[in-house]
Amino acid sequence: MNVYECADIKKILSNNTYPGRGIIIGKTPDAACAAVAYFIMGRSENSRNRIFTENGDNVTIYPFDSSKVSDPSLIIYSPIKKYENKLIVTNGDQTDTVYDYIKEGRGFEEALRTRCFEPDAPNFTPRISGILEFADGDFSYKMSILKSSDESGSSCNRYTFEYSPVCGVGHFIHTYNHDGNPIPTFTGEPERIAIHDDIDAFTETLWSNLNEGNKISLYVRYVRLSDGAVRNRLINKNK
Repeated sequence: MNVYECADIKKILSNNTYPGRGIIIGKTPDAACAAVAYFIMGRSENSRNRIFTENGDNVTIYPFDSSKVSDPSLIIYSPIKKYENKLIVTNGDQTDTVYDYIKEGRGFEEALRTRCFEPDAPNFTPRISGILEFADGDFSYKMSILKSSDESGSSCNRYTFEYSPVCGVGHFIHTYNHDGNPIPTFTGEPERIAIHDDIDAFTETLWSNLNEGNKISLYVRYVRLSDGAVRNRLINKNK
């Protein structure tokens, strides 16, 4: 495939039983909207016992059945938060770290230098993060991954990718390459994928191609660049 071609997200997801948690950021083909998506998957009962809940501009993950929560530290957090003209999306409580730093006038990378991969040996799940900054009828975005430098978790490697949006193009980063034991960490650059103009079609493509046994929740947001109007779609497997 040509390096400038966009992969089909349907094929990427349908061929992978366990990408883990995933972030997509991009721009619709008609140039009208910024597109953001976040999904979670789980293999254990603790991980699968979750739902997404909207709180204004923010999204928070809560236990579906609080009586079954064995360890809330890595499963309950706010993956999406908005501050002024910036939208933050992450796979953990580093959302709050980035939010606090941005609010203080400091930067995305500076905030993430204070964080590390998750302490869930032997997987050492990466922390993946993204941020969109809106200005002058358009936006720019960054994506980050913090991951273990070796199998013992002795140190943390930090990678940041910065993008100018291209119509119809998005980038997809996820925590794991595929299922395994331990689960192999995502490698390489965020995958270049095609974005849809239609939020409902895009949401359906993502949800229907995530592994049925492991998918838990999906959230998609389209932000209209002309006026900031927002459309959201939220799907929870637990109801």
